[in-house]
Amino acid sequence: MGTSDLDVQTPAFQAWTRAMEWPLMAVAVLFGVVYAYQVLAEPQGALLLATRVVSLLCWLVFAIDYVVRLWLATNRRRWFVRNILSLLVVTLPMLRPLRLVRLLTLFTVFQRAAGTALRGRVVTYAAVTTTLLVFVASLAVFDAERYAPGALITTYGEAVWWACVTITTVGYGDAYPVTMEGRCIAVGMMICGIALVGTVTATIASWLVERVTSEEEAGQAATTAHIQLLADKIDRLEGLLSQAAADGQPRGTSRGEIVT
Repeated sequence: MGTSDLDVQTPAFQAWTRAMEWPLMAVAVLFGVVYAYQVLAEPQGALLLATRVVSLLCWLVFAIDYVVRLWLATNRRRWFVRNILSLLVVTLPMLRPLRLVRLLTLFTVFQRAAGTALRGRVVTYAAVTTTLLVFVASLAVFDAERYAPGALITTYGEAVWWACVTITTVGYGDAYPVTMEGRCIAVGMMICGIALVGTVTATIASWLVERVTSEEEAGQAATTAHIQLLADKIDRLEGLLSQAAADGQPRGTSRGEIVT
C-alpha cells in the first residue's frame, strides 16, 4: 500500500500498519526459510510436522493482519478491491509462496543507499524484485513439477534456469511446466518479465536522455559564456575608442564639429 493510501486511512489503521511492518517482514523471512527447507530438504516425521506448524502460524499472522486492515480501513470496499492479491495469497495454497513478497518492504532502506534520484530507486527495486521473484518462482515451480509425469523440471537448478529464462522473456523452451499449478506460476513470471523489461528499457532511455540533455546544456552554457565574454570585450573596446577620441579632440571643439 502506498504512502498516499496510508495517509487517508484512520489513525488506528496507520498505527497498525506501522506497528506490523517489521513483524510481518520477520514472519515473511521465517516463512521463506521454512518453505525453502520444505521444498529442498523434503523433511519427514517430526521435522515435517514442525515445518508445517511454523507455516501454519505464519499463515495465521498474515490472515490476522489482512482481517485487521480490512476492519480498520476507512473505505472497506475500496480497500478490499485494491487488495485482492493479498486475499488470494491468504486463501489459495498455490499462492502462499507469494507471502515472501512481503520482503520487498524490507528494501525501502535501500532508498538511502540509492540516493534521491528516482532512477536509482527504480534500479534498486527492479534488481531486488527480480532476485526475489526468481527465488520464489523457482521454489514454487520445482515443488509443483518435480514428481509430475513427464516433468522437465526435476531439479532445483533446472527450476532456477527456467525462472531466469522466463522472467527475462527469453523463452528457450528447453524446460517448461506441465502441471496446472506450474503453468499458473509461469503466467505470473511472464507478466513480471514484461514489466521488468519495460522498467529496464525505460531506465536506460531515461539515462540516455539525461546524458544528451546534460551535454546540450553544457554546450549552451559554454556558448552563452563565450558570447558574454565577446560582449565584454566589445564594451571595453568601445570605451577605449571613446577615451582615445576624447584625448585627441582639441579644447573648445565639440565632437560634432570634428566630425563635420
